[in-house]
Amino acid sequence: MSADGEKKLTHLAADGSAQMVDVGGKPETERTAIAEGAVVMAPETLQAIISGNMKKGDVVAVARIAGIMAAKRTHDLIPLCHPLALTKIAVDIEPDETLPGLRVQALARVTGRTGVEMEALTAASVACLTIYDMAKALDKKMVITGLRLLEKTGGRSGIWRAEDVPAAGR
Repeated sequence: MSADGEKKLTHLAADGSAQMVDVGGKPETERTAIAEGAVVMAPETLQAIISGNMKKGDVVAVARIAGIMAAKRTHDLIPLCHPLALTKIAVDIEPDETLPGLRVQALARVTGRTGVEMEALTAASVACLTIYDMAKALDKKMVITGLRLLEKTGGRSGIWRAEDVPAAGR
């Protein structure tokens, strides 16, 4: 926030040019972010993934590794992101026959001076992209949907949760 209480974009200098935020003066705190996404697909595609009948291999295992690797490379993908020494990345992928498809949830954690929202979002999005890539031979109509931040903790702003997400189980 500015001195007059107005919210400002931190990645813009006074002249409007892009800048990397200086976090050097911020205290180190444990920061966590959880993001989610989903890949909606034909029921037959979901069954092929669940049963392990995919030519490219274990879709869930490969997507999980891709998400973890992507989180670690977020600063290479998103301009102005700080490189972070992440202390935890977890990518959970669960079948959901009501979609039908796969739900992806990614958790990123760091003890540092800046948040890990982008790392969690990157992990979830790349896991979804990997699912799509590995299953596209069976189903070109798949849809990647629902990519969003569910929760973030730590830092000056404290805890934030998407309003429709229950706090239990986190």
